[in-house]
Amino acid sequence: MSTPHNPLIDSILKNSSQLQGFGFPPQAGYFFPAEWHSHTATWLSWPHKEASWPGKLNSIFEPYCAFIKALTPGELVRINVADEAMQAFATEQLQKADADLSRIEFYRFPTNDAWCRDHGPAFLINPNEGKKAIVDWGYNAWGGKYPPYDLDDVIPTHIARHFNLPVYHPGIVMEGGSVDFNGKGTVLTTTACLLNPNRNPHLNQEQIEGYLRNYYGVEQILWLGDGIVGDDTDGHIDDITRFVNEDTVVTVVEENKQDENYHLLQENLQTLNTMRLLNGKQLNVVELPMPDCVAHEDQRLPASYANFYIGNDVVVVPTYRCDKDDKALDILQQCFTDRKVVGIDSTDLVWGLGSFHCLSQQEPAV
Repeated sequence: MSTPHNPLIDSILKNSSQLQGFGFPPQAGYFFPAEWHSHTATWLSWPHKEASWPGKLNSIFEPYCAFIKALTPGELVRINVADEAMQAFATEQLQKADADLSRIEFYRFPTNDAWCRDHGPAFLINPNEGKKAIVDWGYNAWGGKYPPYDLDDVIPTHIARHFNLPVYHPGIVMEGGSVDFNGKGTVLTTTACLLNPNRNPHLNQEQIEGYLRNYYGVEQILWLGDGIVGDDTDGHIDDITRFVNEDTVVTVVEENKQDENYHLLQENLQTLNTMRLLNGKQLNVVELPMPDCVAHEDQRLPASYANFYIGNDVVVVPTYRCDKDDKALDILQQCFTDRKVVGIDSTDLVWGLGSFHCLSQQEPAV
């Protein structure tokens, strides 16, 4: 028999990790590792929302399954699905792509949408004790833009309960695509997103930095300004600047001075060139081109090579049928000498206003 819930107690517990007996994650030895840290699995939420890809939903399954196929030689892929019918459809699509089904697991956790980077679990690790935990940040679909989002908001806790992992509830909104980590105490983010009043209007920059330190286990927060044009997330870092090792980032730059992204990306580049890491070392900055403008129905889309995903064996990079694709892939291959860099056409995927990094969330190994 299930224990009856007291709504008041549930609310208190949800919004105060300290009352759950955990304290803050760093106090228990947990931190959020860099994406290149060894993975147990990659988590996805199967795409099913027509409104996210109006008129193109059926066209995205081929690149989506190609992404999964590229990952499975190196790690498990765990996919959230609503029910048996969705799982059967997903299996059919994956079989068409010749993906290794023995490396794919399905979990009956229904979602509103497919953007697992932002609604999925933020996995923390304690390597000394061989333990994992999950942070369940609040999720409001990028400032309440795309309701409903109630199913997405509870995905991390569903996964934590399934795997019997400790779960922390900071009680504020935070999205995985808004932060990028070097695994050595530094996180990179943007003021455009984290200080946007549609996320946590009651918090100032100093308070938000406190949450980043207390729940991700970082010591240093590096701030950039704006994201790229067409990004409905209000400036996620994973479309502009990414760590590729503990002291190096790649950052997108626009060559065309008439392009509306030119000046804002130049500002970000100048800011990055002034940054120092915790050890005092200057940040090593590698420039990555922007693709030519990708638009659909007169809407500019947030096409960017920075939205790559770092798997155990591969780095999967969105491409856009553009003559800059090969240059971007070559630059990233030089950054990731221990992995194969794979380009997959994201021209249809990005109509949903995101690509491979937005769709995925890593589960690190301990």
